[in-house]
Amino acid sequence: MPVMNEPKLISGNANRPLATAVARRMSMHRGMNVGLVDARVERFNDQEIFVEVYENVRGEDMFIIQPTSNPANDNLMELLIIADALRRSSAARITAVIPYFGYARQDRRSKARTPISAKLVANMLVESGIERVLTMDLHAAQIQGFFDIPVDNLYAAPVFALDIQAMFKGQLDDVMVVSPDVGGVARARELAKRIGCPLSIVDKRREKAGEIAEMTVIGDVTGKKCIIVDDICDTAGTLCKAAEVLMESGASEVHSYITHGVLSGPAVDRITNSVMKSLVITDSIEPTDAVKNAHNIRIVPTAPMFAQAILNIWNGTSVSSLFDHETLVPIYEGMYARD
Repeated sequence: MPVMNEPKLISGNANRPLATAVARRMSMHRGMNVGLVDARVERFNDQEIFVEVYENVRGEDMFIIQPTSNPANDNLMELLIIADALRRSSAARITAVIPYFGYARQDRRSKARTPISAKLVANMLVESGIERVLTMDLHAAQIQGFFDIPVDNLYAAPVFALDIQAMFKGQLDDVMVVSPDVGGVARARELAKRIGCPLSIVDKRREKAGEIAEMTVIGDVTGKKCIIVDDICDTAGTLCKAAEVLMESGASEVHSYITHGVLSGPAVDRITNSVMKSLVITDSIEPTDAVKNAHNIRIVPTAPMFAQAILNIWNGTSVSSLFDHETLVPIYEGMYARD
């Protein structure tokens, strides 16, 4: 496919601040204004979603920025309807930029007579006219295989590594990376390898969904600054319990780095009252006022990474180059550069 004149961005209502930040970063890279396409995404009185695009998009390379976070169904439908509107307006290519991919936790049949909703969502996205997906930290890597179109899965670990190296400068010998469960070991190991720190695991046993029966720390965390790494924090029950178990096992401090801050229900109160010294999340999901005001929650921006990834897709260069330290430092304007 020939390179288009300029990439064009359009956003739903799920995370307008992130979409605006991505457009601003792309404007800096391109040396010209890259704004969001003028459109309205509204609801009728019966809550049906309506989309109208006010600009000509014929033959354009379109990028829809829309995480499918809470309310997941509304935001998913917005994404599908925007894609349909662009396809019927003769856009040359439609890429869905989904910083947080909702329904990702329903990636397999956990018991009889249950759906694989992540596959259903993948089918819907493809049928709507989307030709490529750009996302970050899918809950399960195999979800990429649910699509019959290219899927670029970015990782927060390289950015988290830069942040940890800056925040714990001179103290990395005391840092221990912790996976909150056996299933997240690969993710935690990747971060531990990047910062050159050892790895520990919290083994949890569930009696039923949402309840933790028992937790055991595998590894010696005595005197360590423990960093829990995971992709999603929902109600924060498991996270706060893991922090308590680590402190009881001799850790000196507990911090958490979580990609997607779903933070539903009592999550923020649990975190602010927990033994965790800090929780670092990305802005893949638009943070609520409660999250922004929490004294021990910090937000790392993803706009620099998404802006560069969109430009790389648009001009046909490597997206995986964004996993390298040397590539990320200049993208993040040297804020995490080493002395």
